[in-house]
Amino acid sequence: MSKINLGNFFEDFKIGQKIIHPLPRTITDGDVSFYIALTGSRFALHSSDVLAQKMGYKKKPLDDLLMFHLTFGKSVQDISLNAIANLGYAEVSFPNPVFVGDTVRLETEIIGLKENSNGKSGVVYVHSIGYNQDEQEVLNLKRWVMVHKKNKNEMSNIKDIPTFEKTLAVEKSINIPKQKEIDTLATGGKFFFEDYEVGERLNHPEGITIDDSDHTLATKLYQNNAKVHFDDFMMKSTPMGQRLMYGGHVISIARAISFNGLQNAQWIYSINSGAHANPTYAKDTIYAYTEILEKINHERDDIGLLRLRTVAVKNQKSEEISNPKDEDGKYLKNVVLDLDYTVIIPKNKKK
Repeated sequence: MSKINLGNFFEDFKIGQKIIHPLPRTITDGDVSFYIALTGSRFALHSSDVLAQKMGYKKKPLDDLLMFHLTFGKSVQDISLNAIANLGYAEVSFPNPVFVGDTVRLETEIIGLKENSNGKSGVVYVHSIGYNQDEQEVLNLKRWVMVHKKNKNEMSNIKDIPTFEKTLAVEKSINIPKQKEIDTLATGGKFFFEDYEVGERLNHPEGITIDDSDHTLATKLYQNNAKVHFDDFMMKSTPMGQRLMYGGHVISIARAISFNGLQNAQWIYSINSGAHANPTYAKDTIYAYTEILEKINHERDDIGLLRLRTVAVKNQKSEEISNPKDEDGKYLKNVVLDLDYTVIIPKNKKK
């Protein structure tokens, strides 16, 4: 029996199959600092223990997306080592905060399979749940990924595609401390739940150029060993001709860019759906804009929720794009991310 793990191909997956992923990860201060270095994330709650304590925490919680990547990365060697691309996400939630010193792990169930008509690959749909050392759920996500087939001459014609909720319902109980008066000088923003309007569009002005070292180190940080991100020699022989950037890194960059205009949206409640519309490569510059899709007036008097749509584009200013799709409903070639997600933002206690 070979001692080498070559990863799973499309034919290796079965509906209902359950996988306990190896390599639980204890999170360190170094992980947090490195994430900031690679993404430029500036949300104050995740930057300052002093501010976090004023907001009711014992210390600063992890940025939700950093926790997402560190936990999600556990699944790569079993699910997407032989992936062509990660295609999308749905029903992603963050039930409990994670702190430096916590240890996270991941379990996955295969919930759908669709063989592609070209016979070369198929799409694998998974439901993954992350836990901390106390067996508290810290991440719940569904995603779908295109994976190479091992035998391209045999067709199974399987087409079992799960359905997903358009948005996650907002629970009555949200596991964040009661928010008192927010120090807007510390957070960098003066706008609260009441200040945003449905239909409002925020053109975030900053662009971030991503170097090879940035996305490579980020993917290594998450122990995401998918070949398409690392093996430049292999990728030169593909139609892409170069390594593909991990889509999660693009999400983090877009979130970092969205800080300007959403400074007090410190928490991500859910990722409702997400599409990696086009590939991103080293040297691409990312811009983004955000639309306010919905305001959700939670029964708590200290917080509300904003359902957002953040669209990231490469090598083009976001204000130059009025619609990310063309008349036929296809994404424009410079659009790299279309993310529907819900954030938690404080209400103005002075009003």
